[in-house]
Amino acid sequence: MASFHKGFIKTHPLISVILYVLRLYLAFSSVSPATTAVDPCYNYTVLDNPWRSINNTHSSVIMCDTSVSWSGWYRLFINNTSAHIPDTCVAQSSCGTNITLWIRGGHPTVTDGVVTRDVCGHWSGYASYCCYYGSFPIKVKACPGNYYVYELVSPAVHCSAYCADTDSINTSPTTVTPVTISPDINITLDEGCTSQNCFQNLLEKIENITSQVLSVTTVTNILTVAFKASGKILESSSSSSSSSSVSPAELASYGNRILKTSEKLISTLVKPTDTSDSVRFALAVVEVEVFMVGPQVTLDKIPRLDTTNSSVDIDLIGIAKNNNETRSAAVAFMSYNTMENLLKPNFFNTSNDTIKTMMSTVISATLPKTTNTKLTKPVNFTLKHIREFDPNGSLSCVYWNISEWIVDGCSVLKTNSSYTVCSCVHLSTFALIMQTSRPPESDPPLDLLNLVCVIVGLVFFSLALLTFALCQWSPGMNNVARINLCVSLLLAHLLFLLTQQFLSLIRPHQVLCAVISGVLHFLFLSGFVWMFIEAVLLFICVKNLSQISSKKREVLSSGFLCVIGYTVALVVVAVSVGLFPEGYGSEQCWIKMDKGFIWSFLGPVCVILALNMILFINIIINLNSTLKNLNAEVSQMKQTKIMVFKTLAQFVILGCSWILGFFINGRKELEILFLILNSQQGTFIFLVYCVLNNEVRHV
Repeated sequence: MASFHKGFIKTHPLISVILYVLRLYLAFSSVSPATTAVDPCYNYTVLDNPWRSINNTHSSVIMCDTSVSWSGWYRLFINNTSAHIPDTCVAQSSCGTNITLWIRGGHPTVTDGVVTRDVCGHWSGYASYCCYYGSFPIKVKACPGNYYVYELVSPAVHCSAYCADTDSINTSPTTVTPVTISPDINITLDEGCTSQNCFQNLLEKIENITSQVLSVTTVTNILTVAFKASGKILESSSSSSSSSSVSPAELASYGNRILKTSEKLISTLVKPTDTSDSVRFALAVVEVEVFMVGPQVTLDKIPRLDTTNSSVDIDLIGIAKNNNETRSAAVAFMSYNTMENLLKPNFFNTSNDTIKTMMSTVISATLPKTTNTKLTKPVNFTLKHIREFDPNGSLSCVYWNISEWIVDGCSVLKTNSSYTVCSCVHLSTFALIMQTSRPPESDPPLDLLNLVCVIVGLVFFSLALLTFALCQWSPGMNNVARINLCVSLLLAHLLFLLTQQFLSLIRPHQVLCAVISGVLHFLFLSGFVWMFIEAVLLFICVKNLSQISSKKREVLSSGFLCVIGYTVALVVVAVSVGLFPEGYGSEQCWIKMDKGFIWSFLGPVCVILALNMILFINIIINLNSTLKNLNAEVSQMKQTKIMVFKTLAQFVILGCSWILGFFINGRKELEILFLILNSQQGTFIFLVYCVLNNEVRHV
């Protein structure tokens, strides 16, 4: 079966997706009730599209915000100049869009805080109505430094976009404007801090904090700004300009500084307690839980600290008992959502040439303000997989050691397709890294041949269906199996091609991706079931050498065949969904390979192929016996050639050529033959049942 899998790679598009080996960014957009809100003036996303300018008239390309998935707060810039959404009517056909959006009610002042404003839409078709569309409100806040931030929502009107007008005071990202982050500890930041020196200065200020206890609000504000500054450094490192690039060593250094400053800030949340206490909050980039126990703690079991994608079990009570002076201890547990961009999985230095993928969020566990940090027993971390699990990959529980990921002291306790439990004998920064073999290099000529062949097959499927619909057939002719076979495979191949064409748009919508994979599963399975039905009908015809008797026609009526053809596939898909609903929606919007779920497709296919091959061999034997009994006139050379062609074509129509996949084993000539035969089922159906059919030729 291994050779079968390998042979299907880079050939038929369906099988290439089945065997596809899998960067998912997971953001926390919701905050638990215990979470303290972060000031949006220091926690926003820059929106700097030049086309939003009110001075821009849209061309042939019309921009739209209708389908944008907005999340969080945004600040507008135009050509590095601070901007705001206009609060007066915007001229028609401006802002690079069709329906210009502005806000009604004016902008607030700093003392107003967060306000709600209605959005108006000015459509060029109704020039006298500046607010023809509207009433889908957004939130607005005025910030120190003369700028505004907006919590945007998707407009509920066709092809509209938020406009932007430059502020009277230039507060561009490159302008140095001191902004106070936390007045109680006197930390300020040059607004628009994008340089490496600015980022380093910010980290130094945080490292020099002397306060023992800080409020959650102060800690979250500082963390938000620090991570935003590090994000801008990352953007600079990924730019095309070589002068602004940041080396991997520098990224690792930044990661170390971020870890160090984060751990120091989190430690300021620890405060004395007699029993137990906890603090937790979630930001877009980090989720934190701090748990403290005192000398009078009443807990009798190991506490578990949880974040969205991870948890830790640590014997904090035992550690507290080992602190003879205070009889107290505290643990800080942090889950970073973007740290893998700094502490990259490629820092896991293994000898073999493999692809290294971060399978979990990066987490850290420390024992702040605890004198004796010796662990009484190993610590168990449960890490949820944030990417599709490849059962053929190798998982490693690793921890960060200044410049690289290593495995010393950590091991995989247990794992499945959804999560992995790691056991470690020390605390540090941890992650889960998977190593997979590098996929074979793409073959552009073969990929082009694949695309052309599938499109040609779709054309002939359509021609065959058109012929079946327009031609008058004899009453005894049963084309039900052929028609439904064409319908199933036509829809399956068409949906697959469209999905791959627009995969970048479909993939972010996990539910839609899963639904598409389920529909593809059903359509391809039903196609194979109809191949089997066609084989059975052909075998009966050859066996009897006559029209099917009326009794058999009742048993094999069109309604009965349709029930069989679609119910079998529907039952398989329904059972698959019931047993493992997470099995649908891979990176290519097909069936996942988790827990062998791919066999919900390959299993029925292999059974049908085996049965069809047996029936085809029996058909050849019976046909050969019949030809020997026919007179010489029927056995003329021309008729014999046609009969041989129809026999070979029937081999493809019944899907038996898929068995070639077992024997490819990397041989290019067999790959090409496999691709051509299995993409041209529609072509052979059209030739055998339409072009070479006397009833059609005499129409």
